[in-house]
Amino acid sequence: MAGHSLSADLIDQLRISVQARREELVDLTRELIRFPTVNPPGEAYRPCAEFIGRRLARRGFAIEYVRAEGAAGDSERWPRLNVIARRESGSPGPCVHFNGHIDVVQTGAGWTVEPFAGTVREGKLFGRGACDMKGGLAAAIVAVEALIDSGAPLPGTLEISGTVDEESGGYGGVHYLAERGFFSPPRVDHVIIPEPLNVDRVCIGHRGVWWAEIETHGRIAHGSMPFLGDCAVRHMNAVLDRFESELRPKLAARETDMPVVPSGARHSTLNINSIHGGLAELRDGALPSPCVPDSCRMVIDRRWLIEEDLEGVKGEVRDLLNQLVRERAGFRYSLRDIFEVRPVMSDRNGPVARAAAAAIRRVLGREPEFICSPGTYDQKHIDRVGRLRDCIAYGPGILDVAHQPDEYVVIDDLVASAQVMTLAAAALLSGCA
Repeated sequence: MAGHSLSADLIDQLRISVQARREELVDLTRELIRFPTVNPPGEAYRPCAEFIGRRLARRGFAIEYVRAEGAAGDSERWPRLNVIARRESGSPGPCVHFNGHIDVVQTGAGWTVEPFAGTVREGKLFGRGACDMKGGLAAAIVAVEALIDSGAPLPGTLEISGTVDEESGGYGGVHYLAERGFFSPPRVDHVIIPEPLNVDRVCIGHRGVWWAEIETHGRIAHGSMPFLGDCAVRHMNAVLDRFESELRPKLAARETDMPVVPSGARHSTLNINSIHGGLAELRDGALPSPCVPDSCRMVIDRRWLIEEDLEGVKGEVRDLLNQLVRERAGFRYSLRDIFEVRPVMSDRNGPVARAAAAAIRRVLGREPEFICSPGTYDQKHIDRVGRLRDCIAYGPGILDVAHQPDEYVVIDDLVASAQVMTLAAAALLSGCA
């Protein structure tokens, strides 16, 4: 039904309506920022979810709270509470769902403003989560409210969810809900996730990720006689040396056809997330004891491309380790999977991508850029678990300032993204996309 388009009158009405809500949008973003929903441990999830639920209930949404009981981190003190708001028009039609995560990362050092105050300065709104992604969630809420208030006779259903734990993999949020049918047809047809990937970009997917822990094993001995032991840290150094000399050049030579940004992320990458060996880190003036370390553990973060195969990704690390077993005296290791996500990429010509792109052209007057994210976000669960392919990320915010001190979102971008989202939702509901 993509043969017709939204009327010029409705387009103008929706854009003007969102523009008139500029201060309301800023205030809503500030209110969301003031909930210190830091993950871990998962602070303030309940009050933030209930705040969203109360607001949307006033617009006629049916509100459901779903706690991810049994999910990692869930407890009576830190409940993994998600809110899902659903508003049916009464006329048959598709369901358009806006999904935003409410959790934020820790603040860290280096702030010049209070992280949870929502400070406004020089056209920017500062605070932890302003960019990633409470600004995007607020823009989606205002976009949907403007659409409802327009009175346009649009069929179908609107949904908005505020979900948790995206920053730690999404297993207490979108993954848990997707397993229970909240992100599967026929309940939902189109999903927009307002992640901060720049206001003129449509993100259609992301690279894959494999996290694993490598442990090298040795034998403890007195540090004055290391020849009587076997140093696990030295064995780990051999692993690092092979990574540098053999694996990294292979990864750098691989390049994807996915439109991943920035350009360096179009290659396979490997990050050493952490290394721990021997004694625990010394604190408070403590002195070390003289021991040869019998264990060293390294966590690797391997980002892989849609052209690669997960078993191959794991296999080349395993082969390198087995090569060391054969060649290095005393080398022993353990390899433990921690986390894995396959790459996803939706159709740039699918309804939701087309609708967002058309809305960007109308609002910003320029061609959108179709991109893929270097890191994963909750599309992985919607695609792989919910089996819903028509999903994109689109929202305000500059990805580079996410998780940084003095994180911010440009207020003009908040407004523009809300205009894009309301036009995209109208087009999808009316069959114009």
